[in-house]
Amino acid sequence: MTETSAPVEIDDVLLRDWPLPQPGGGADKDERGSMLVIAGSAETPGAALLAATGAMRVGAGKLAVATAASVASGLALALPEARVLALAETFAGGPAADALAKLETLLGRVDAILIGPGLEDAAATRAFVRRILKRETHARIILDALAMEVVLDVRRFLRPSMMTPHHGEMAHLTGLTKEAIAADPERHAREAATRWNAVVVLKGALTVIAAPNGACWRHESDQPGLGTSGSGDVLAGIIAGIAARGAPLVQAAAWGVALHARAGLALSERLGPIGYLASELPAEIPRLLQRLAD
Repeated sequence: MTETSAPVEIDDVLLRDWPLPQPGGGADKDERGSMLVIAGSAETPGAALLAATGAMRVGAGKLAVATAASVASGLALALPEARVLALAETFAGGPAADALAKLETLLGRVDAILIGPGLEDAAATRAFVRRILKRETHARIILDALAMEVVLDVRRFLRPSMMTPHHGEMAHLTGLTKEAIAADPERHAREAATRWNAVVVLKGALTVIAAPNGACWRHESDQPGLGTSGSGDVLAGIIAGIAARGAPLVQAAAWGVALHARAGLALSERLGPIGYLASELPAEIPRLLQRLAD
């Protein structure tokens, strides 16, 4: 597929023809993939919980969550399925410079790493992500929220990673206006994917997924209820959980965006078009996965 190729529509037919890696009947949690979520701060611990729950609901086998020390014990109680690591914090609430030492062993063992939901202190987060990107790891890396600002420093990834900006974040990262991004999201997603050597998931009512090689997918969903606090954290966790299961980044993005939108649709039909909570989205995922598999 070339840069000028028309984007592929993400629908049920595409998903059924592009099945996710499936564990065998006797598979244990190691065979379903392991992941590390680096997320949450004293003011936004829920972001880590939402992302981690999304990852587990989509079938990731093992989960570790690295979060601010001030909230780690509470998160561990709220998420008994995960190993929770307490990271030292900066005064502004971001990951401290010496926090990476706690993660060195994990970085080389996990299959996917999600960094960003709920992190604070932009400068500290950027420095922390830069150090992670220098480490040897086979993990698929998904950057969300403040973690994406690392491209203002590194400019281009040495190996493809994933970025998940909404229009406002994309405007900040590119120096363009939000209106310009909204006017032609496909063009800007494609250009950014090539420039950054990243899979770019440009989120909106029309979500565009662009790969560095010019391949492009799109998904359109009129779900106003998804425009709520924490919804993006859930989406990032869903995508990362699929990647941990062994799916390539572009497949994880396509499936993640579709499942997130369908979960919103299911809740809107049951509860109404707005007013459902981001924390209610993950519980819809297993049933949707089964329906698509059938």
